[in-house]
Amino acid sequence: MRKYLGYVGASFLGSAIAVVFMLSVKHEQSETLLEIERLRAQHNQESNHLTGFATNANSMDLTVAAEKSVNAVVHVKTTFELDGGYYTFDPIRQFFFGDGMYQKAPRIGAGAGSGVIISEDGYIVTNNHVIDKASKIEVVLNNNKSFQATIIGQDPSSDLALLKVDGKDLPRILYGNSDQVKVGEWVLAVGNPFNLESTVTAGIISATGRDINILANGPNGSSAVESFIQTDAAVNPGNSGGALVNANGELIGINAAIKSNTGSYAGYSFAIPVNIVTKVVEDLLKYGAVQRGFLGVSIRNLDQETADDQNFPNLKGVYVADAIDKGAASIAGIKAGDIIVKIAEKEIKNVTELQERISQFSPGDKVLVTLSRKGDVIDIPLVLRNEFGEAEVNHKTRLELDQALGATFDSPSRENLDKLDIEHGVQVQNLISGKLKSAGIQEGFIITKVDDEIIKSEAQLKNVLESKTGGVLIEGKYPNGKRAFYGFGL
Repeated sequence: MRKYLGYVGASFLGSAIAVVFMLSVKHEQSETLLEIERLRAQHNQESNHLTGFATNANSMDLTVAAEKSVNAVVHVKTTFELDGGYYTFDPIRQFFFGDGMYQKAPRIGAGAGSGVIISEDGYIVTNNHVIDKASKIEVVLNNNKSFQATIIGQDPSSDLALLKVDGKDLPRILYGNSDQVKVGEWVLAVGNPFNLESTVTAGIISATGRDINILANGPNGSSAVESFIQTDAAVNPGNSGGALVNANGELIGINAAIKSNTGSYAGYSFAIPVNIVTKVVEDLLKYGAVQRGFLGVSIRNLDQETADDQNFPNLKGVYVADAIDKGAASIAGIKAGDIIVKIAEKEIKNVTELQERISQFSPGDKVLVTLSRKGDVIDIPLVLRNEFGEAEVNHKTRLELDQALGATFDSPSRENLDKLDIEHGVQVQNLISGKLKSAGIQEGFIITKVDDEIIKSEAQLKNVLESKTGGVLIEGKYPNGKRAFYGFGL
């Protein structure tokens, strides 16, 4: 009996030990599972932190941005009269006149692009290349309502144009700030690629301040402004002139170009920053032409050798190779060898950023330029001038005259006037392609008369020429005393 009870006791003790062991294992398993869950949560949190915005990409809602912009982007359809033509048989003309067996008919071409409504009363921004030389422009809204558009102004240097339709209460888009866009930021491209109306594509900002030498290689290369926003949102032919908007549906650029070997989207597209757009629009409305300020410098990007030579700590800045005589920079005291690091308190890293920043100002504007000179930081205030050396804004007719003449002017010294035995005159400087150069006038020539009217100042010279139509006769003398006469048409 005692032996039996011993077996029972041993069995009970073994069972108790087993129960305690199982409870211990389960407790350890529970703690392990809790630890695993804690580590998994920590891992997910760290992953979210490391990938940042990418983890939210799947939940990123761009529908509001699309709704705000799609109705403000229009389809721009153009008609062109092409060079040349074709002949058709005209039996009626042949019967009655006998001298016109064939009648030349014009060749008609068509194009298409996009535009962005910026005001409720019908002002529309598009690319200049979309509407340039068009004989007819039709604008079709997202609701299929159409208007005939007129051209308010064009600016080939920025590839922008302003149209107007006779509408009211039109859906418009609000301006954003292109200076605040960041690489990696989500954007939408809205337009009409391949005549597919109201198309929205999404992407991110790939780069800012991009120069792709599209405008600079054109006829307005000397004054072209290239500082594109690069994006990977799909853009194709027909998107030109459409909107690039941020996640809030604000306009940050006008889609202008793609870069590919095929002419279709290959991962790169480019938009004109909205801060350039607003300046161009305001000038076209107010003056009929863009009032663009110039520093009057020859510049290039920094390289390591130049930075070391100038005792400059990095490669963020623009090197001044030369300051043009009597330009805004030269007058203010900027010299060859200076490194420009800021324009109006904004840091400047390269030539493209400098050109974009300056393009937002007009002749006559006072701008603070911060530069490094042999390691010393200097602030220099200056007054911007236009490309013809004038420190004031001019209306379209005066700007067209300046471009036609192709020169800058200055007042000759009293000493030179006395030496040449003349009382008044205006001296020709910095000749470029234009009517004066084509007529044979050389730099240094002092204009004394226009059609027998005595010339005493540059302003008077331009007022006289602006009032002329047809041919004019210019009289004057060279510094060596040679008297000369030149004629050309206006």
